[in-house]
Amino acid sequence: MHRKRRDFLTLVSVMAAAGLLPAGLARAEAWNKAAFGAKNMDDLLKVLGAGAPQLSTDVVLVAPEIAENGAVVPIEIESKLVDTQSIAILIEKNPNILTAIFEIPSGTLPWLQTRVKMAETCNVYVLVKASGKFFYAAKEIKVTLGGCGG
Repeated sequence: MHRKRRDFLTLVSVMAAAGLLPAGLARAEAWNKAAFGAKNMDDLLKVLGAGAPQLSTDVVLVAPEIAENGAVVPIEIESKLVDTQSIAILIEKNPNILTAIFEIPSGTLPWLQTRVKMAETCNVYVLVKASGKFFYAAKEIKVTLGGCGG
């Protein structure tokens, strides 16, 4: 499995170096440095333009109650909201609260599954932008072995 991933990344790097990929596809040109650098939730929401997001049962976060290893916490996210534009993962007590932002192209199923690193027990938030408004779901995950330098 790791070999296939390494081979794919090598191919993308070679294609990018040869100019065979559209600009921005092989690198993150428009990443939001201010958002990823935010050190508290209020500042992060302000930078993202989220204001006061609404709690929504249409944002589904599936994650374990207890993570035995904070370095690899599995989470699954689904947005049942019409016109989902983006999904962000926020981890309250991590050194960088914003863990990831996924842009959801029109017509794409707003569902993802990934693993995140957690420094300690805290709330994990999923922030969804849909039809220009922000919604969220939250869940506390207890970490028994630290993941961010722990």
